[in-house]
Amino acid sequence: MASSLKSATGVLQVKSPQSPLLCRSPAQKSTLSFKKFTPMASLTTTNTTVGLSKTFIKLKEQGKVALIPYITAGDPDLSVTAEALKVLDSCGSDIIELGVPYSDPLADGPVIQAAATRALARGTNLNSILAMLKEVIPKLSCPIALFTYYNPILKRGVGEFMSIIKDVGVHGLVVPDVPLEETDTLRKEALKNNIELVLLTTPTTPMERMKAIAEASEGFLYLVSSIGVTGARASVNERVPALLKEIKEATSKPVAVGFGISKPEQAKQVAGWGADGVIVGSAMVKLLGDAKTPEEGLKELAIFTKSLKSALL
Repeated sequence: MASSLKSATGVLQVKSPQSPLLCRSPAQKSTLSFKKFTPMASLTTTNTTVGLSKTFIKLKEQGKVALIPYITAGDPDLSVTAEALKVLDSCGSDIIELGVPYSDPLADGPVIQAAATRALARGTNLNSILAMLKEVIPKLSCPIALFTYYNPILKRGVGEFMSIIKDVGVHGLVVPDVPLEETDTLRKEALKNNIELVLLTTPTTPMERMKAIAEASEGFLYLVSSIGVTGARASVNERVPALLKEIKEATSKPVAVGFGISKPEQAKQVAGWGADGVIVGSAMVKLLGDAKTPEEGLKELAIFTKSLKSALL
């Protein structure tokens, strides 16, 4: 992905497809111009959306579980991504994870890997993603958490990366390939820029290490439900209830479960086990990637998101 992280050249003009189905209001056809992103203080958004932690506090007060969908930026293109973010938001998502496509995604299964490959082939890069987010985030009611591997952050410089994602209105950050021992700089710069750095724990993480990860994580703790890469599974790991119990005995921070959740009944099951949030990724990405047209993909995305939200009520 190194080549895709160079400064964007010229202006990317894209025409947004008409969203055929939004959940609160009818979509309007619009034309978005994702210009080169220039990190400047004047570009700071005025978005008043609350962050990850406050979102979970609000949901806990209401006795609700967070729905956290994941999609890959730039698949099938950034104009569709922009519309998809609005569809996900209007259909009841509480937090949205947006994946930055990367050429060597170690944690991702075949569906998300394929989406990243398509996005990179279309020229999607960090600059164009940031430019898109600068225009879209002020229109959203839920916070955005970027999901990115460490290399793109290092190429920008940790401090600069945190500053520019703050400027476009991003609230959270998930970096799956950085071990706890190497997160000091990330955590320091994230804190400085009011970015909530979400850390991951797995079924094989020793208890003492899990406690340390929970202590360091901001926003929520991301519980990877199964060993291996992302992707839909026939059933959720039966160890998740016990893992949730252990984690909740060790920390009061909210815990969201991801990897392998692809059906409303699985989301409901995980919520019943005590999860504070449910993360659904590959199933979302597959809907957009397999659709014959962007309009069809957005319509299916809306239907699926509403079914997940209903399962969590």
